[in-house]
Amino acid sequence: MDVIIKDNERLDDLQCKGYYIIQNPDMFCFGIDAVLLADFASGRKKARAMDLGTGTGIVPILMESRDKAIHFTGLEIQNESADMALRSVIYNNLTDKIDIVCGDIKEVSKNFERESFEIVTSNPPYISGDKGLLNTMEPKNIARHEILLTLEDVIKAAAYLLKLGGTFAMIHKPFRLAEIIRLLSKYHLEPKRLKMVQPYMDKEPNMVLIESVKGGKPMVKVEPTLVVYNKDGSYTEALLRCYNMT
Repeated sequence: MDVIIKDNERLDDLQCKGYYIIQNPDMFCFGIDAVLLADFASGRKKARAMDLGTGTGIVPILMESRDKAIHFTGLEIQNESADMALRSVIYNNLTDKIDIVCGDIKEVSKNFERESFEIVTSNPPYISGDKGLLNTMEPKNIARHEILLTLEDVIKAAAYLLKLGGTFAMIHKPFRLAEIIRLLSKYHLEPKRLKMVQPYMDKEPNMVLIESVKGGKPMVKVEPTLVVYNKDGSYTEALLRCYNMT
């Protein structure tokens, strides 16, 4: 089936299994955080996975390329992003593996049954309230700031969707880690794996990856910190492994 690439859109090579993704730089293009999340999230070959706030579908496509589940669903509230995600799925011949649903994370119960997934992932907006400068481009604004939902909305939805023993993997900012852990505990999601990400060896972490288990027992494994860049600005081997480029 022919897929239309609209004005201002581009087709980007993901350099994995021959997959491509449709993006519009005037809206919001995926970054390193989505790649790190897809790499970090635990996989189960026979699992069903949900990505909350999937944007243009990058996380499901990357996770599918690594056989981390048997089927993926991406939930996205913005029509334009969901449309690009769906066209990327069609372009990559993944319609039997990935569904894209345009809908609100706060209303997951309207579209999905309780405890219907073994894996949930999310790369949610990082900035709460009116903190930080708002981009004048509304789609970017929505992706970066908690305008349409809060961190608690995302975690509550993950808890609703997950089966007992299922995993919820998320990437966020370290300055909100205490809040994240409190909310995970509130919805019976026990943190089990934690990894900090820092841009350079001598810089403080600017991202945190955290994976929890629904109904899990208390015990968290803190994994080695991931450093993104070498001193000369090139990617570290650890980062390249996340891209499968070593």
